Amino acid sequence: MLKESKNRYFGAYGGRFIPEVLYPAFEELDAAWKKYKEDAAFHEELQRLNSSYIGRPTPLYYAENLSRHLGRAKIYFKLESLAHTGAHKINNALGQALLAKKMGKTRLIAETGAGQHGLATAAAAAKTGLECEIFMGEIDMARQQPNVFAMRLLGARVTAVSEGTRTLTDAVNAALKNWTKRIADTHYLLGSALGPHPYPDMVREFQSVIGRETKQQIWEAEGRLPDVCIACVGGGSNAIGLFSAFLDDEVELVGVEAGGHGPDSGQHAIRMSGIAKTGIVQAYKSFFLQDENGSLLPTHSVSAGLDYAGIGPQLAYLAETGRVRFTYATDEEALKAVELTARKEGIIPALESAHALAEVIKRASSLSQDALLVVNISGRGEKDLFITAPEFEKENWMNFLRAEYERLAKDGK
Repeated sequence: MLKESKNRYFGAYGGRFIPEVLYPAFEELDAAWKKYKEDAAFHEELQRLNSSYIGRPTPLYYAENLSRHLGRAKIYFKLESLAHTGAHKINNALGQALLAKKMGKTRLIAETGAGQHGLATAAAAAKTGLECEIFMGEIDMARQQPNVFAMRLLGARVTAVSEGTRTLTDAVNAALKNWTKRIADTHYLLGSALGPHPYPDMVREFQSVIGRETKQQIWEAEGRLPDVCIACVGGGSNAIGLFSAFLDDEVELVGVEAGGHGPDSGQHAIRMSGIAKTGIVQAYKSFFLQDENGSLLPTHSVSAGLDYAGIGPQLAYLAETGRVRFTYATDEEALKAVELTARKEGIIPALESAHALAEVIKRASSLSQDALLVVNISGRGEKDLFITAPEFEKENWMNFLRAEYERLAKDGK
């Protein structure tokens, strides 16, 4: 039996639709969040670690070469890729790990797709002295081996999820199921701004540092706000983190979804700019890719972090009200954006972030010369080595893997 709570909605979206067994855990989490989000000492500790451990503030970088190449507008990168562990995910992971410690928890669990949230959670667990288990779909583990290795090196147990599509959606289900068995000592460190209340609110608040810094930095650099802010959108934490500071300003906000092989292919994760329908999935109400029976449709993206079938409830509401506009970029467009950004700026973005960059490239010709764009580079591209290397240098990559296998076999390792 599910228990539903009306105490946190974004318009019609959000809520908390949970099994009875999880109700005490959510009541405990809700009470702790209400207490510590107003606690000065908690925020002082988080701010100290943001600076000394994460490396905040991250730079707002003028991409001069790319701006000149595209011939229109001034393009700025918010380089969350330079945060510790290589992505924005550490902002939320560290915040929730500190909260878990305050609650007396000794164990963290998390789901991950691209691996960056899992890596951030493993790092935060190591930093705060907590046990850690990460649930990851088998397909995502195969294409994100560098992050799997790093999580294990940091002391986390990485559990493969073989059910369903073996990607992020199923990893979330596995983590929730595990939580029901160890509520007393475990905190579920949800990685995106979705799920049942209070997660969408909590994750947005921990990620809102992105938008606050960006707003101050663009004023210092240009003396005015940007015309457009662009971010990729899977569940939506990097996007709402950037957008939150600009919701009351005259700034266009654009979320870019995973277009996969195109909208007519059936292999994509286009929700808000596609065929998603409202539903209640994984304990919250939002838009999801579903069939006529309400079952989740399979998704696809070259980026492991954008192939989620749903979207965070606040972003669903902002789409419905027209405050955030959604579009998509295909796998091919994202890969081209990776290559162009690497060649022009010496920056290799994560494949997720490359979707946002693809939108910049597409709209460049229609922009005015004095337009200001901010793109959230939510992660760096080293994690995508096993995806991008075969795309860009297949023969060399295959030769390297073959030679490395033969060397290890010869050495008996």
